[in-house]
Amino acid sequence: MILVLDVGNTNITFGVYKGLEQVTSFRMTTKIQRTSDEYGTLIRDLLKNNGIHKEDIDGSIVASVVPNIMHSLTSSLIKYLATTPIIVGPGIKTGIQLKTKNPRETGADRVVDAVAAYEKYGGPVLVLDFGTATTYDYISEDGSFLAGVTAPGIRISAAALTENAAKLPAFEIVKPDTIMAGDTVTSMQAGIVFGQIGQTEYIIRQMKKETGRDDMKVIATGGLGRMISEETDMIDTYDPMLTLDGLARIYLKNCDPK
Repeated sequence: MILVLDVGNTNITFGVYKGLEQVTSFRMTTKIQRTSDEYGTLIRDLLKNNGIHKEDIDGSIVASVVPNIMHSLTSSLIKYLATTPIIVGPGIKTGIQLKTKNPRETGADRVVDAVAAYEKYGGPVLVLDFGTATTYDYISEDGSFLAGVTAPGIRISAAALTENAAKLPAFEIVKPDTIMAGDTVTSMQAGIVFGQIGQTEYIIRQMKKETGRDDMKVIATGGLGRMISEETDMIDTYDPMLTLDGLARIYLKNCDPK
């Protein structure tokens, strides 16, 4: 079995795979500074709680957008799981051609999403990831990553409201029953959620228009992707495990068959 790790700005999401079949998944917060021993102990215990022994792990792969934790994290995998992880970055095989102006600027998480979306759903495909940032990435019919849009994530937008306006309270991110809000909290919920739906639909329409590909599939992932997907018919599929699936696929392309 292999351990895949998606290191985001908010959470580290783990998956355990047999080939392309997911056995289990779990997560921990990213924002706490940890030593390699702390990471190792936590990962080992989380695996055990999910019925996986450390001896069951034959390899690992990491995609990260948080460079400052990578030394401790990779050291923990080597020390506690006896596996040297593959790091998603320049030089590894993905099956996707990065044809943006500066391919090295493309985040590892976006590459991984692109691999999974293209291999699972075919191209052309537009991948939406509702994470700390909301991203929209276009992969062509021949597997070329051609363009991406980056916008503030839903939680970032909500935090900006409450942190920069003294009288606005913290609020839960849920879709209100109506956009005709009658109180402060509901008005903020309406602005954030309906605003995100509007942004999503406009960007999808514009990318279809500029590529001339009305037939592109639209795949969403990420924590709040389900809520947005349920509110628009412009998203074809919500796939919560897209990133983890992509990591497993990239591992198989790069692992030593021995």
